[in-house]
Amino acid sequence: MLRRCLLGLAIAFFLSACSSYSIQNPQVKGDTVSLPLLHGWHDDQEVLYITTDVSDQAVARAKQANYAPRLRDAVPNYPKPPQVKTVLERVYAFPNKEQAWSVFASVPHPLGHLSKDSHYSPLWLMYVVVWKDPIQAQELTSEEAIFVAEDQGLVTIERTDIVLNCPVIPFALGA
Repeated sequence: MLRRCLLGLAIAFFLSACSSYSIQNPQVKGDTVSLPLLHGWHDDQEVLYITTDVSDQAVARAKQANYAPRLRDAVPNYPKPPQVKTVLERVYAFPNKEQAWSVFASVPHPLGHLSKDSHYSPLWLMYVVVWKDPIQAQELTSEEAIFVAEDQGLVTIERTDIVLNCPVIPFALGA
């Protein structure tokens, strides 16, 4: 029951960080599309991303994304050895709203078409980070910081089965 409650809170919080942003199509005059632009962290740096598809229907509806239940097919059977890599990366959400931005395990380096980073994938498996004592909560801006907080007994990390397609945007606002 607690696990389900935490998952519900994680979903609600993960959705609350959305803002609207329009992208102009340079090849077709006048056509625009409005996408929720989200802010997150990776290695102490801000990243921007969009969410296009989600394996959980409630999350997809709230994010105005495609409901794509087959994304769950990407989740491997657990336990899996750490050296076995999958197409999924980790994204960390904070269900109790101790922080607004999610934390990503990887981003393409460099951003954009010149990236040769074989670790990045736009498919994410959501992990929930919960502070044991919310008074001690602080902004965690990297996966390493989350692991340190877990090692210190400050947070718990729980894997969900929610898969999201959230490509990192290869440009910054105002660029």
